[in-house]
Amino acid sequence: MAGENSFDIVSKVDLQEVRNAIEQAVKEVRTRFDLKDSHSEVHLEGDQTIQLASADEYKLEAVNEILRQKLVKRGISLKALTYGKVEPAAGSTVRQKISLQQGIPTEKAKEIVRIIKDSKKKAQASIQGDTVRVSSKDRDTLQEIIALLKSKDLGIDMQFTNYRSN
Repeated sequence: MAGENSFDIVSKVDLQEVRNAIEQAVKEVRTRFDLKDSHSEVHLEGDQTIQLASADEYKLEAVNEILRQKLVKRGISLKALTYGKVEPAAGSTVRQKISLQQGIPTEKAKEIVRIIKDSKKKAQASIQGDTVRVSSKDRDTLQEIIALLKSKDLGIDMQFTNYRSN
């Protein structure tokens, strides 16, 4: 067995699950007594940004907490969210934008490659766009690398996909 085995490290968010979580959050916001008449909103802008809006920062935080609970229930990692600052909006309301992380940023990809190289395992890691491909002759080495990366907190949500054995 001299073939190469490989897998890809990706960071993707299932947008359909995000939409479902937002719909559930909107339903709960509309029915909660403490958020009545707060003009609270949650909606997806494009495929990258969630917009939150509410009457004040306290209510905005409550809406944010509801959204986080719904995302976790739907299997979306909170590491995939990047929070913008709370900014004032029209009519003395506040809003906040949350960016969804799609793909691994270059600096995180370099950090992943460095961790794999520093582990002294017989594997090669290469950055390919917004994914990192790891290849090795030994499947067990790849499993060890997956375990190593899962044990590190890199601040991003990672999935291990496209596992191939040649």
